[in-house]
Amino acid sequence: MHEPNVVGDWHEYDEHAGLRVRVHRLVAAEPPRGRDDAAQGLTYVTFRVTVENRGDRHFGVHLEDGQIDIRLGPDGEGAFIDWRNSQFIEGFDVHPLRRATAVLYAAGPEASLAQIDVQIQLRVEEEWTARHLWVGGIGLPEDLTGTGAHHGPVRGGVAHQASDFLKAQRDLKEQQDQKGQTEPT
Repeated sequence: MHEPNVVGDWHEYDEHAGLRVRVHRLVAAEPPRGRDDAAQGLTYVTFRVTVENRGDRHFGVHLEDGQIDIRLGPDGEGAFIDWRNSQFIEGFDVHPLRRATAVLYAAGPEASLAQIDVQIQLRVEEEWTARHLWVGGIGLPEDLTGTGAHHGPVRGGVAHQASDFLKAQRDLKEQQDQKGQTEPT
């Protein structure tokens, strides 16, 4: 893991041509089957992990408990993961131009939800991939790229600095890609 992804970014796997994954739709939400008793006094969040195949062959993909780690707040404390309400990807063949999505529910102290780190380690064709990290948070302003007014104390953490840098890099790459598409060949 060299640098974290920002929640919403795709990560492509070099060792599995065409396969990519992302953590996205991080929001505060109550679980559909009701709260777990162990989450009493905690605030729930949900997010999705989507695996997409843009290659030319299918991949057997697993994303189950033990392959996801969620850390909260500046101290990186573990979140409560509600396995009963979560939906995983358990041995699914993702064919070309198809996706599979896991929906996860976790809970933690409300004050810690401004900084959420989600680490994913997929298993593809019975082989473990490298672990990859996504950073995000609940209640953060939409614009984290450093433009506009100061957003308060939540901006000072390393995760938010990484988020700022990665969003700026993504925007630059998108601009370069758009330029390359409009230039005559």
